[in-house]
Amino acid sequence: MAAITLPKNSRITGKTREHKSEGAKRPRRFRIYRYDPDSGENPRYDTFEIDLDQCGPMVLDVLIKVKNEIDPTLTFRRSCREGICGSCAMNIDGRNHLACTTAIEDCGEGEIRITPLPHMEVVKDLVPDFRNFYAQYASIKPWLQADGPAPEGKERLQSPEQREKLDGLYECILCACCSTSCPSYWWNSDKFLGPAILLQAYRWLADSRDANSVERLAELDDPFKLYRCHTIMNCATACPKGLSPARAIAEIKKLQVERQS
Repeated sequence: MAAITLPKNSRITGKTREHKSEGAKRPRRFRIYRYDPDSGENPRYDTFEIDLDQCGPMVLDVLIKVKNEIDPTLTFRRSCREGICGSCAMNIDGRNHLACTTAIEDCGEGEIRITPLPHMEVVKDLVPDFRNFYAQYASIKPWLQADGPAPEGKERLQSPEQREKLDGLYECILCACCSTSCPSYWWNSDKFLGPAILLQAYRWLADSRDANSVERLAELDDPFKLYRCHTIMNCATACPKGLSPARAIAEIKKLQVERQS
């Protein structure tokens, strides 16, 4: 029988710190994951009571208010605030979301729990370690590999039909919401590329201007890189852009069959 042990300082045993809002007309409690590796302490949850009348409508507004007005040590990533950069991906009430596009009123009633994306090492507080994720992205060579130089002074043209095949692929913002919702990626993230990276891989396989499909498919033809996907479909549910990584993975598998037949 396999013995599973948790990494050091992974259990949430730290003492919760409460921050109340005096005189709040519309108070709402937010339970936020806190972890500082430099302290040597185990993670904890801190609870912040926020007056919604004094805060913006999104979960990211709450985090910014906490950092600016209550606890400046709170650490999280954010940038565009428009659901474009993917920086503020985190787990909100048990589901992976972008904090900037998640409305507080859509989180239901009661206390809202905010944690980092699941099954990734945590750098600090709500910031996960993306080094492995980005290394996997680099491994698929996410750039156009064309056959020869482009015609001088001209673009590499596509028909409307060829361009349409990229819809549902190029919109991916690499937030990792889908990959970190996938049980196969949780247990095999060192080998399995995961939904986000495989969707990006198919983006180049579907591009009529790319001439390296044979090599790309050969590189993906691996028991772990591609075939750890068991079509659980969590990825399609989690994607904040409404994309379907599962469909892209199925298309790659079809191309592999065609290549080998």
